[in-house]
Amino acid sequence: MAKNNLLKTLNPKQMAYVNLELKNPQNGEYLLSVFRLVPGGTLNILQAAAEVAAESSTGTNFKVNTETAFSKQMNALVYRVDQKKSLVWIAYPWRLFDRQGNVLGMKEVEALKLLDVWFPPAMLEQYDGPSYTLDDMRKYLGVQGRPILGTIVKPKMGLTSAEYAEVCYDFWVGGGDFVKNDEPQADQDFCPYGKMVEHVKRAMDLAVKKTGKKKVHSFNVSAADFDIMIERCEMIREAGFEPGSYAFLIDGITAGWMAVQTLRRRYPDVFIHFHRAAHGAFTRDENPLGFTVLVLSKFARLAGASGIHTGTAGVGKMAGSPEEDIIAAHAILHLHSKGHYFEQSWAKIPETDKDTADLEHEDQAHRDILRDDDWRGMKKCCPVISGGLNPTLLKPFIDVMGNTDFITTMGAGCHAHPKGTRAGAMALVQACEAYKKKADIRKYAKSHKELAEAIAFFTKKKKKR
Repeated sequence: MAKNNLLKTLNPKQMAYVNLELKNPQNGEYLLSVFRLVPGGTLNILQAAAEVAAESSTGTNFKVNTETAFSKQMNALVYRVDQKKSLVWIAYPWRLFDRQGNVLGMKEVEALKLLDVWFPPAMLEQYDGPSYTLDDMRKYLGVQGRPILGTIVKPKMGLTSAEYAEVCYDFWVGGGDFVKNDEPQADQDFCPYGKMVEHVKRAMDLAVKKTGKKKVHSFNVSAADFDIMIERCEMIREAGFEPGSYAFLIDGITAGWMAVQTLRRRYPDVFIHFHRAAHGAFTRDENPLGFTVLVLSKFARLAGASGIHTGTAGVGKMAGSPEEDIIAAHAILHLHSKGHYFEQSWAKIPETDKDTADLEHEDQAHRDILRDDDWRGMKKCCPVISGGLNPTLLKPFIDVMGNTDFITTMGAGCHAHPKGTRAGAMALVQACEAYKKKADIRKYAKSHKELAEAIAFFTKKKKKR
């Protein structure tokens, strides 16, 4: 249907949420979005898009008499439609951004997925962004030129506090950098939170003493209520950990954005680790309702997460493709990045400013930026890569990623090693050494038995599937 014919189908209420002649949507007034939309019932795509714009900004199902001249200025506007691809572009006055509607529940749509967003500089100014970054963790650990090598303790749940700490110790002594709670672990009777923290602290101290290298543990502080979350944070801080040696993991989707932003604002000196548990209900490509990994990751950076899981790009066990997962990883890592539909600059000063160009150049060279001049832009958010990786897949993922600026957290990829967790960590370290030396992993394994055992084990398991 031609554009003019589409416009003729709109009722007066819908017309207030459409402007297909919107001049320069990227003028800084709007948060821009792209949805894949399939109308429901008898609505055409523009009618359905207008209903979505209304429901997610100022409107409801009927025009109301309580509107004001000012409230109308806050209407979201459909400004572009692609009928062949079932795409609609909607501009939201960014001053509304703190509020979101219930558009995913509307019967007027059969499919509605938010594919990409663009934040104007004035909006970036209103949000915290990350404080403690991957660069800070690198400095603490003394690690450059490679990924941060981490693990998830497995089994996810069922270990006692002492057993959990022993797994941490074995991984750290094997050469690993970073250990994390898995997303459901909290305060079970067989593994009380306080004892887990106490034992991890002692295991870390002993591992640091034995290896002479710093270590990091990411504690899941997600809780049933706000007060318990803060109690857990304070318990960790009071346990005697060295600043930089711990992170706060939050199940960001189930705990909510308030929890993420609370941690960022209360603990700006701590790495805020966003675990995206439950994201698949929204992000999987076969799900017609929800949002993409890219959108979730961009919002996490805006809210102040230091790092968020972005997927293994098809290299590991999780659903996801290079197009989806790597675009998301790069979008949160760089000062300027390309999304599915928008190019996002995370600079707060004009893109025409020479300092912006200099920052982008330094950033592309993988140098630490926004230290003494953090007013100029929003700091980076670190991709956390987990889900079915093992030492044999480290280089394949780096090749797809295109850089080593990430934390990898291999669970079974370390703990399933035939000789146990310590040998699994050693195999991971050796795989990383082979990558840095540009050596073939199988040739390198001839003089590194833990890596050789990992290759034999994981290659055999893969063939059996």
